Amino acid sequence: MNYLPIFLDLRDRHCLLVGGSETAARKAELLLRAGAHVDVAAPALHEGFARLPHADRLQRVADAFSPEQLDGKDAVIVVEEDAAAAQRIADAARARHIPVNVADKPALCSFILPSIIDRSPIMVAVSSGGESPVLARMLRARLETMIPAAYGRLGALASRYKERVRDAIKPQQRRAFWENVFLSPVAEMVFSGRDAEAERQLADMIEAGAEGDISHGEVYLVGAGPGNPDLLTFRALRLMQQADVLVYDRLVSQPILDMCRRDADRVYVGKERDDHAVPQEEINLMLVRLAKEGKRVLRLKGGDPFIFGRGGEEIETLVEHGVPFQVVPGITAAAGVASYAGIPLTHRDYAQSVVFVTGHLKENTFNMNWEGIARKDQTIVIYMGLKGLPMLCEQLIKHGLTADTPAAIIQHGTLPTQRVITGDLATLPALAAEAKLKAPTLIIVGSVVKLREKLGWYQPELHSGQAQHTPLETPDHLR
Repeated sequence: MNYLPIFLDLRDRHCLLVGGSETAARKAELLLRAGAHVDVAAPALHEGFARLPHADRLQRVADAFSPEQLDGKDAVIVVEEDAAAAQRIADAARARHIPVNVADKPALCSFILPSIIDRSPIMVAVSSGGESPVLARMLRARLETMIPAAYGRLGALASRYKERVRDAIKPQQRRAFWENVFLSPVAEMVFSGRDAEAERQLADMIEAGAEGDISHGEVYLVGAGPGNPDLLTFRALRLMQQADVLVYDRLVSQPILDMCRRDADRVYVGKERDDHAVPQEEINLMLVRLAKEGKRVLRLKGGDPFIFGRGGEEIETLVEHGVPFQVVPGITAAAGVASYAGIPLTHRDYAQSVVFVTGHLKENTFNMNWEGIARKDQTIVIYMGLKGLPMLCEQLIKHGLTADTPAAIIQHGTLPTQRVITGDLATLPALAAEAKLKAPTLIIVGSVVKLREKLGWYQPELHSGQAQHTPLETPDHLR
């Protein structure tokens, strides 16, 4: 994150604008709309200045910039084509610790002006950090269509009743109360212009909330998929934003964690081989305890909760204790990683079935039905098999597959750092060792791997700076 998004309160504050062009007039309009008093230093003003609203708070004070104009200013905006002149003004402002923005010169800025969606009191800002303002404006235009103008009236309604809610509703229940309001008919009434009716409904909800419990505990068992946040479901995103507590695993990527509610309590319960941070039984009871405290608990798992995720055990405990829950499936690693590797798991000409297995070694051996797995017309997907890869390949050959059966191992599947190594059962262990792959990985064995060369559509750029915490779905008891 190159910039910290903030909103400045400039009401009755004093700002300096250097420049009198049409672009400068647009900057002046933003400052005036924010309630600022604006001094302008420019030899002449574009005609657009004459049409600005609240122009009584704007005055031209000089033909050119001089450092004393910075005295008492809370922000400075510079519209100056001459790079040397812009640099001098920016340096003078920074020396006085005054926030400065220089149009079209992001390197000189201590703050930038985003594309704004104004639904006052609701404000949405979109920025590319000055790198691609056209893209930011396109995103703003798309968001404009998704956020009705009436959201401003809804925000104003909430503001009018904020003190009344604070007096009537317990602090720990207020967030849940407001979420109930915004998801209730109150919002639709405002959107359709029935503001008086909306106020009556809101007043009734406040009265009901003052008499009873607002927050009812629930657990959301959500699959986070193989790591790429674009693969989350809409329902997962909604629940990620409204949970009070986040209980998450090691294999949930940082970009996905960043999409969760910012002020939610976070509890890490990840497991690695031979390092179980929290035993599974304790996780199960933790979910029960948090829900019974009236909290909405997001149990976030890599991949899909019901495929090597022990989600069944967790909701079994919830059922036993009478805790309500929801389950949101995620894209399992086998489906997501195989797709991004360009390897179809089934294909009419190569494989008519697919089997998912875990490659976890226990006491240096595997407990598998090798005869049922090692079939020529079947694709085998192996979770967490990197450590035991030589033995896995050896056993598959021993139980019927040929040594030249195609095989692949994928690290960081679906992410910008994805790596795909292909070979066969005889060569894959050495290739994986040579590539210095690290867990978690996914292994695919079968004739479908031959299609990788033809169908490998995803070609990520491997930049070391893009490396991130990478999930691949793994059994909880093996993590």
